[in-house]
Amino acid sequence: MANTVTTQELEILSSKAISAKSTAYCPYSKFRVGASLLTHTGEYIIGANVENVSFPVGTCAERVAFGTAVVNGHKEFKAVAVASDITPGASPCGMCRQFMREFLTPSVPIYMYDGQGGHIVKTMGELLPNSFGPDDLR
Repeated sequence: MANTVTTQELEILSSKAISAKSTAYCPYSKFRVGASLLTHTGEYIIGANVENVSFPVGTCAERVAFGTAVVNGHKEFKAVAVASDITPGASPCGMCRQFMREFLTPSVPIYMYDGQGGHIVKTMGELLPNSFGPDDLR
């Protein structure tokens, strides 16, 4: 992977994603998801899923984290972690993959944590191959 994440960065990134699950608002599905982003400036931004009684209106943890990051001036990221309570860990949904691609190059690692702390890692390019991104309109 082109983007290298240190052991310490990964430890912080994963713990923040796992902790973010506790802030999820998911009274209907009970499916908690937390996300954490590592910016190129070394900051960590978190998000959690927020449901709505009208299911399509809810927002995934990844999009909450990216929205928070963008309004705080961040548009470049080194790594992403997503944590859920299931095993294996949940992968970002299709909508989130496309949303994330707006801000991530194909080489950025996405760490997906399960309920026991285990994880798998894929790059943005592996999760969304042959993607349509910002460079396609330049």
